[in-house]
Amino acid sequence: MIITSLLDTDLYKFTMMQVVLHQFPGAQVEYRFRCRNEGINLAPHVYEIREEIRSLCNLHFQDSELAYLRSLRFIKSDFVDFLGLFRLNEKYINVTPLPNGEIEIVIVGPWLHTILFEIPVLAIVNEVYFRNTQMVPDFLEGRQRLELKIGQLRAEGLSDLKIADYGTRRRFSRSWHEEVLRVLSARLGTLQSPGNNRGMAGQLAGTSNVLFAMKLGLTPLGTMAHEYLQASQALGPRLRDSQTFAFESWAREYRGDLGIALSDVYGMSAFLRDFDMYFCKLFDGARHDSGDPFEWGERMLNHYAHNRVEPHTKTLIFSDGLTVPRTIELYQQFRGRCQLAFGVGTNLTNDLGYEPLQIVIKMVRCNGQPVAKLSDTPSKNMCEDEKYLAYLRQVFDITPPN
Repeated sequence: MIITSLLDTDLYKFTMMQVVLHQFPGAQVEYRFRCRNEGINLAPHVYEIREEIRSLCNLHFQDSELAYLRSLRFIKSDFVDFLGLFRLNEKYINVTPLPNGEIEIVIVGPWLHTILFEIPVLAIVNEVYFRNTQMVPDFLEGRQRLELKIGQLRAEGLSDLKIADYGTRRRFSRSWHEEVLRVLSARLGTLQSPGNNRGMAGQLAGTSNVLFAMKLGLTPLGTMAHEYLQASQALGPRLRDSQTFAFESWAREYRGDLGIALSDVYGMSAFLRDFDMYFCKLFDGARHDSGDPFEWGERMLNHYAHNRVEPHTKTLIFSDGLTVPRTIELYQQFRGRCQLAFGVGTNLTNDLGYEPLQIVIKMVRCNGQPVAKLSDTPSKNMCEDEKYLAYLRQVFDITPPN
């Protein structure tokens, strides 16, 4: 089995799922898979993928896992009680080979009962693909590349630069993911390293993966993802207000905790129009996930200053396809001007010399209505209804790319 625990997923799946349980328990959704690489032949692996998903659907949360979730300050007791009864249901997911060698993965059902599919299914597709195409993995090359990254991070003047692992969905394999985290913990130190004051030591801030956070004593990290703001297009009272509705619903659930807003579901300009002084003060910061990160950071700092908020008190999180050199460049540009965090994904957990899969599973419908993401990177847009996409651009005054 590739997935042996339902905790082997990103933290933001649980934080969003808790909101769904409390505020949108009847929402119905549809997700679809996309591989952005050209010429990747996944169809021969459909049987293995289905078998791994079948095993995933036989898992349930162990008592120790529920106890760990209960220990997190923002996870509520009734949600943990619900998870104690939870299983993923195979009837909500369908994997089909296509004539061109690609595969179709469609997930349809209650949001509350399908939200946990995305991350483990992507991890399954990755690992099945690589164990069939790279049967003798070059782990030596992977370890050399990891050592190079560690050396870059430990360079003089970078002791305050802290990175986090965001690489579950596109990792080479579960065992390689764990090895990478163990090496990073040992070589960089963590924020909870023995003998050091918490918050003062180490350059590994934590991981988005809840299982490895529990297993390795790391800090679990994450707040909201694109699907949460996309679903709000169907769940809110008015489409134009869907972004503010999502932020207000989040604040109602977490009362100031987990205060990082995602900025690129409608593009940066639309985000800034809605992220007014109230949200600037209410949320701890924002996360970048598409478009030019340097431009994004400057716009965020100017926006805080314009709204009479001291940028030094706010956190900018960068998480879009980061490499260690790009992370260092961003750190050098913004250090001392605000609080910084960096989430490195594929470049940490799938850098062994092979082309990584650029695969996603995105929500495309909620309560029978199309939903969409209008990214600052057009290739990241995902919507099956072009008329709805055009309408969304009109409502949010977004100029389509040339």
